[in-house]
Amino acid sequence: MRDPIYLDYNATTPIDPAVLDAMLPYLQIHFGNPSSDHVYGYRARAAVATAREQLAALLGAQPDEVIFTGGGSEANNLALFGIAATRRTRGNHIITSTIEHPAVREPLRALEYEGYRVTAVPVDQNGRIDPAQVAAVITAETILISIMHANNEVGTIQDLRAIADLAHARDILVHSDAAQSVGKLPVRMDTLEVDLLTVAGHKLYAPKGVGALIVRRGVALEPFIRGAGHEHGLRAGTENVPYLVGLGQAAEIVGARLDTYQERTRSLRDILHAAIRAAVPDALLNGHLTERLPNTLNLSFPGVNAAALLARIRDQVACSTGSACHAGHAEPSSVLLAMGREPALAAGALRLSLGWDTTEAEVQASATVIAAAVHEERQ
Repeated sequence: MRDPIYLDYNATTPIDPAVLDAMLPYLQIHFGNPSSDHVYGYRARAAVATAREQLAALLGAQPDEVIFTGGGSEANNLALFGIAATRRTRGNHIITSTIEHPAVREPLRALEYEGYRVTAVPVDQNGRIDPAQVAAVITAETILISIMHANNEVGTIQDLRAIADLAHARDILVHSDAAQSVGKLPVRMDTLEVDLLTVAGHKLYAPKGVGALIVRRGVALEPFIRGAGHEHGLRAGTENVPYLVGLGQAAEIVGARLDTYQERTRSLRDILHAAIRAAVPDALLNGHLTERLPNTLNLSFPGVNAAALLARIRDQVACSTGSACHAGHAEPSSVLLAMGREPALAAGALRLSLGWDTTEAEVQASATVIAAAVHEERQ
């Protein structure tokens, strides 16, 4: 039996073959500890430095602004707890949105238990945040604004530059979870003007279990993991050299093909959308029509439960009913509910996300499978 067509690239990506090739020598030959003062350590240390330069180049940052972590969730925790601790004497108010990933929501919930106040700004029906609404909830106690760059479920992109401009006018720092946008969009610290940016390796063809927090020079953070002072003293622990090499190589690869990737996946996504709509005319798009990740298509099918639909197609098409972190849960998507979708429509949504290797033949076949399953569910 053939594997199903993979349309869940927002959940995770396969490791690019060139990334694996770059990693293998550091798993087999160059095994030294980067802190060691001999040739094995030098080689490992040089590889980590190169990876830091590669990621910084992709993101318009300086190498010393790259703090490597064990993934996107850890990077978010480092940013949120780190800023809350260092800025506690200046205030206790943090602003976020109603559509953040749990890797942001849950640390903020923990901070609320510690006495911080958190305000979640609403989004419109397309999942967009109005910067004016962010400005309206800023107080003298606001120390941080944490807004994701692009939503993992519907792909809607936020105007981070506008939010950063109004925040910096009040000496407020801005963090963005960019796990879904890095590798899919031009994401540059020097353009977005955010102060902290989260990267997750497995969303951009690097391995799972590696990520980074980009911290603008001059921004102070409380350490997240204490120990021997690795990563500027913010994240102790011997560096995972092969995975850092993989993340650096992936950053170089996605940067080189970014323009082609955007054009290609946007075209295939729109072909997929048109094909499904031709067979299921009442399929409802969730997310902004244009300000959206080029690879992401989220559709609600009235009268259909997405979990049942997914069970019907899973042997032919691998996709999601929302964030993969929520797999197995039957509740409607909190993102879609925040966008004002009725619970039945929120529970009837599929997230289809394309990747570099997706073909037009796969897109057409997937549309046929999904449309047929929708009609079967409605019988």
